[in-house]
Amino acid sequence: MLEKRTFLWYVLGLCIFLAGWYVMARIIHLPIVPSPFLVLENLVDIFMKYIAIHGFYSLGRMVAGLTFAIIVGVPIGMCMGYFPKCDRILAPLVYLTYPIPKIALLPILMLLCGLGELAKVLMIFLIIVFQVIVSVRDGVKSIPKETYYPLYSLGASFWDVFCEILLAASMPKFLSSIRVAMATSISVLFFTETFGTQYGMGYFIMDAWLRVNYLEMYSGIVVLSMIGMILFGIIDILEKKICHWQYK
Repeated sequence: MLEKRTFLWYVLGLCIFLAGWYVMARIIHLPIVPSPFLVLENLVDIFMKYIAIHGFYSLGRMVAGLTFAIIVGVPIGMCMGYFPKCDRILAPLVYLTYPIPKIALLPILMLLCGLGELAKVLMIFLIIVFQVIVSVRDGVKSIPKETYYPLYSLGASFWDVFCEILLAASMPKFLSSIRVAMATSISVLFFTETFGTQYGMGYFIMDAWLRVNYLEMYSGIVVLSMIGMILFGIIDILEKKICHWQYK
């Protein structure tokens, strides 16, 4: 029932967005702001022939960067939150590198890794991993010490504490950090895909803009937005399944 209600809210939001877009197109009445219905019609016509492959590449880069960020960031955040000595050693390094604008590192990554997929995936990884580390660490640090005592008294190992307490307690902040980082990473992905590639939504949108094909440009923007919405929706579903106690 909750999923159905959520879906209806998504549909309502989409209808409001399309209505506002249509009104703006009618007011401006210029080719640079086409009607949403013309854009959707064009999207249906060219999706399988042109856009699908670009969307596949963009989604693959996002998923790869996110996966690597989770694999690296969660263990580091757990150790920093649970072991004070580890936090004292790693916190200065994290605080020093976290504020650096990651987009400024793109030329360095391209010089080191080339213009291929690795530089783009690493850029997504760098954007997400620091937020994962900080959020997981803070989630673990917020756990009252009394929570550990029952497991300690039963002779639990660190792995038992990790599975029963640390993972569950840090999961809400972890998912929130992923949700926040996702929007930034999609924006940066668009920028990185304008360099050294012929595939990706960033390349498709900029190519359509240079060809003054506004219908295709807007179609690409819509697909990029849909990729973001799909990823956000997956995170919301995971949060409701994993952190189900928050919704009781």
